[in-house]
Amino acid sequence: RESIPDFARVLSQYVDGIVIRANRHQTVVDLAQHSTCPVINGLTDFAHPCQALADLYTLRELVGKLHGLTLAYIGDSNNMARSLVEGCGRLGMKINLATPKAYQFSKSEIDRFHQDIPQLQLKVTDDPSAAVRNAVAVYTDVWASMGQESEAAIRRCDFVNYQVNSQIMAQAPNGYFMHCLPAHRGEEVTDEVIDGPNSIVVQQAGNRLHVQKGILAWLLSRG
Repeated sequence: RESIPDFARVLSQYVDGIVIRANRHQTVVDLAQHSTCPVINGLTDFAHPCQALADLYTLRELVGKLHGLTLAYIGDSNNMARSLVEGCGRLGMKINLATPKAYQFSKSEIDRFHQDIPQLQLKVTDDPSAAVRNAVAVYTDVWASMGQESEAAIRRCDFVNYQVNSQIMAQAPNGYFMHCLPAHRGEEVTDEVIDGPNSIVVQQAGNRLHVQKGILAWLLSRG
């Protein structure tokens, strides 16, 4: 029942940090603007930075140095894809996005990516097979994200050729499979892939705990 500025000013007197998950990204921006303690974006419709950090940490655990390697993302240009682009770009990792043309990032957003991260190596295509070739990992997410529930039936039709299955994974025979979970099995990924030997979804989920502890430690140590 309070305004965001009032809520932020009061809550930040009680705690040393705030983690917020919000439907609207602007809510997080407004909260951070008026808070006197660190505000961490736990998830919004625009970005999912904590998940992306855990994902890239997981890959680094498994393969070591990420610079020069390629991550393939298949699916909607959503909050998860946006954070992965920004994370990969800052670590020198190449990223290929395979998305139906109607769901790709706009030219202005791609321009913004390159402006913010000059070293970014981003490839956008509507061909999933081309995107995954020689990728160290293949990542996907649900086809209808938060706030898009009414579009679910249409999206299932539009993304039917963007399922990560054994045929897609065969294009990256040594590649890991990644998903931020929860997954819609039988839609964006098959059981065979998500339960297969190259799936690292459980390790990703476990690393959310450790990476987010690291985020808190870093923020709270800055004095």
